[in-house]
Amino acid sequence: MILQSLRKSLLDKLKGFPRIKETARSLGILALPPKHILADVSLHWPLACAKVAGVPPLDLAHEMASAFRSIVEVENAHVTPPGFVNLKLRDSALCANLMAITLSPSKYGANGGGAKRSILLEFVSANPTGPLHLASGRGATLGDSLARILRRLGHRVHSEYYVNDGGGRVELLGRSLQARWLELHGRPSQVPENGYHGDYLNDLAKDLPAAAESWSPEEFGKHAMGVLLESHKKDMAGFGVPFDRWFHESELYESKAVEKTLEDLKGRGMVYDKDAAVWLATTCAAGAGAAGAAAAGSEDDKDRVLVKSDGKPTYFLPDIAYHRDKYGRGFTELIDILGADHHGYVPRMKAAVAALGHDPATCHMIIHQLIHLFRGATPVKMSKRTGEFVTLREVLEEVGRDACRFFFAMRTADSHLNFDLELAKKKSSENPVYYCQYVHARVASIYREAVKTGLLAQASPPHPTPELLQEKEERALLIKLAWFPEVLKACERELSPHLLAAYLLELAGLFHAFYEQHRVIDGDNARLSQARLCLCAGVRDVMAEGLGLLGVSAPQEM
Repeated sequence: MILQSLRKSLLDKLKGFPRIKETARSLGILALPPKHILADVSLHWPLACAKVAGVPPLDLAHEMASAFRSIVEVENAHVTPPGFVNLKLRDSALCANLMAITLSPSKYGANGGGAKRSILLEFVSANPTGPLHLASGRGATLGDSLARILRRLGHRVHSEYYVNDGGGRVELLGRSLQARWLELHGRPSQVPENGYHGDYLNDLAKDLPAAAESWSPEEFGKHAMGVLLESHKKDMAGFGVPFDRWFHESELYESKAVEKTLEDLKGRGMVYDKDAAVWLATTCAAGAGAAGAAAAGSEDDKDRVLVKSDGKPTYFLPDIAYHRDKYGRGFTELIDILGADHHGYVPRMKAAVAALGHDPATCHMIIHQLIHLFRGATPVKMSKRTGEFVTLREVLEEVGRDACRFFFAMRTADSHLNFDLELAKKKSSENPVYYCQYVHARVASIYREAVKTGLLAQASPPHPTPELLQEKEERALLIKLAWFPEVLKACERELSPHLLAAYLLELAGLFHAFYEQHRVIDGDNARLSQARLCLCAGVRDVMAEGLGLLGVSAPQEM
């Protein structure tokens, strides 16, 4: 991979300047040049390193450029004010990179070296008290795509769905379902005011066995949760999202992990009694000794109740126990993907992680914002089936998995997402996922034609010839292909797949521009055709790999 090799070469050149080397590494060594700069790679860190080096930025940039010109991948290095070093890469290096893609697409962008992280990635985790909302699809896309990208980069990633089946949810759901069952059988009853009122409970009530006559509210609740959890699993399977484990909150109670966590916190001096309740000392003022110091910088805005005055734990205590269990299983980093209503949860849980003796910086919490559903310009707020919220399953049935996952991946988690159902169904370049998938299908069609005409004995790429790929559209594709591994690293840094979705759209745009300007199969020039076929193969392979990391298919025909 050319840019990985270039990064290593650049760092080798900086061996005699350890402070500059460390600054360059921390700032990100490679960057795309501004559009007005004719270069393939831009190095902006000489500006930041000038003070460390004790020389003016332009002088340092010229010194670095002179050293970098001897790197094998670099054809030329020039400087622009106030201190940028801009590199042009050799055509031969770009073509060698292209060949590496086509020889082993599944390994392109994989990180062969560097520190490997051990990560537990928890996402979706919707309460099994109703069907999965559309917003769960956004969390599922974010989590599953991140897991795929991080694994591609060599990290150990364990994906988990936390099933909230503890506390008072079971009984409250059971009392709600029992009321619907009684109503169905002509007996006066009423769903608790703070219970679950969705129409989906009517469907559950209709399917209950005759034995429900003698069930307790808890038995109604367990039955409902079992059915709803199975529907969650079915929805996630249909969405192409596997989990390594479905972790039940009830497991924490069965293993006494909740009680052990409370004792652990007491032993660290992080809990105290007040008003007949047990509180977690998450504020700095309440922290004591070393444990209090550990929580500094991650404090909540107020202390939180762990055990209520009636002796029952709050929802917060089993959540802490769950995170304690995650670290106890040997994971060194935790990533939690949470819904839009969890902003206050972040400082609370980070403070709890610190109270347990772990660095809160190892616990990453991502909150994804709401989805606004549209049909063209018309907002969609309710399900056509039930008159209630729109479920993930309904949208999947209407527009399909690929459109859902790509649309969800296109925005950062912290931005609201407008999802246009009509756009998602369009079979045209207006539809972003269609625009990308069509590249893969078009290249597949080109290869079928190449085999048919005898240009290729089989549907495999020939060796690229650097001197033949000189058109600006061809070079633009070679450069864009070279940046794929860097995009994956950027996704890792930002914990977001939106950069990959944006990259694939840019790659698609460059390919469509190339295809409009140049014939791939030219009966009068077999060598040029074969070089362009190899370029097309590289685009096809990177597009397929990128779409796959987003959980989107790469069709052969469209």
